[in-house]
Amino acid sequence: MAVVAFGLAVAAAAILHWLALRPGIMVWDSIRQYGQAVSGQYDDWHPPAMNWLWHELSRFGAGPAPMLVLQLTLYWGGTGLLGLAALRRGRWWLSVASVAAGLLPIPLVLMGTILKDSLMAGCLLTAAGVIAQRQMLPVWARALVAVLLVAAATLRFNAVPAVIPLALAALPCRFTASRLRVLASAAVIALPLLAAMPIANRLLDAQPSGVEDSLIIYDLGGITYFSKTDAFPPLARVADPVAVNADCYSTISWDRYAWWGDQPCAIGFSAVRDSFASNALNPTRWWLGAIVAHPVAYAAHRAGHFNRNIRLWTRDSSLPSLSLRSDPNDWHFAVGSNPLNQWIEVLALRTSFTPLGWPACWIALGALVLFVWPGVTDQSLARPLLWSGLLYALSFLPMSVASEVRYHLWTMIAIGLGSLHAFDEWVHGASRSRSGLVVAAVVMFLVMALCAAARIAA
Repeated sequence: MAVVAFGLAVAAAAILHWLALRPGIMVWDSIRQYGQAVSGQYDDWHPPAMNWLWHELSRFGAGPAPMLVLQLTLYWGGTGLLGLAALRRGRWWLSVASVAAGLLPIPLVLMGTILKDSLMAGCLLTAAGVIAQRQMLPVWARALVAVLLVAAATLRFNAVPAVIPLALAALPCRFTASRLRVLASAAVIALPLLAAMPIANRLLDAQPSGVEDSLIIYDLGGITYFSKTDAFPPLARVADPVAVNADCYSTISWDRYAWWGDQPCAIGFSAVRDSFASNALNPTRWWLGAIVAHPVAYAAHRAGHFNRNIRLWTRDSSLPSLSLRSDPNDWHFAVGSNPLNQWIEVLALRTSFTPLGWPACWIALGALVLFVWPGVTDQSLARPLLWSGLLYALSFLPMSVASEVRYHLWTMIAIGLGSLHAFDEWVHGASRSRSGLVVAAVVMFLVMALCAAARIAA
């Protein structure tokens, strides 16, 4: 009876989520992806695998609705599986807490937005739910987990750090019986995961867009800004690259170097790429050479951007906010206003100005629970979830070009659920030491206070 009641509760949450945000929020990225899904012609700026999947789902209906159904099915399916595993172990409070975590307003908005970040989070969450069902997974369950994890790896270039901890958790215990075996297994797992996106792109005949150059251009801009030395390749039409770059560079994002901004920089995406091509320069070699030549400037640039990316010492008002409405699009897809999404919008906006909306606080929580909190065992799901969320967040330190909360959706979900599982272990563990718990709570309070102080000081 408890299992039936729980299943009905999860189904009700999923239906209400659908009713609130149907047919799905379409932002600039998803509009561009849908255009390619309709045409069946892909480039690699956004994951071609997702565009192809959207193309296939169009058999069930036009627009974002089929993709929204898939995202919500993965999200609430994974949440339900985690809660079911908790119920089977007699942890009814953990099952309720898992569903409550799923109802946090920021994840509700982001999972209602058609994005690679949301689809990836859904794949990882469902994989975690399957892994949680039993100690020894049957072959078909391991195959399902493998499909979900490989799918996640095709959706974001930095997904691999998030996938590996869950992949290790799905392996038989003999492959993770020692640290050496864990490292060896992780190395073996990483190879196909790293190849997943390039192989998918090749199979779908996705045209190269130069998306990787966005990171190179942004880093060259950061190095130039902090070193006061021109790190760009020769730019014939820019007389003083250092001065021009000083007006264009921002620790928030690379957008001024792109072509879509209101005030595009003279040192733009096309200009830099053309310079590399006309001068027969290898962009990657030039980029690495600039980092080696100006390591302090590079570190300052990366640290400054990561600070904004995780919203540590910064003002929320200066950063991109949540997209709660669809952007204008040729197909006029939009989410109609209703009481449910009005409430979600209010709560999401308000919580985005609290620790629940500051990725720095989630990162701190994950690190504290892993390394300070007492009683997190290697056998539980808490550790792979925490590692997955934490490693994914840290991957943005060297590889990010923008500062949107959506990039940390999986970090919020994984660390939130991992922390709940860790607390359950502590409550039911043989050791009930309070010292680590007190230290973790104090440090967590200090991190939140630091974030709040930045907002007050600004």
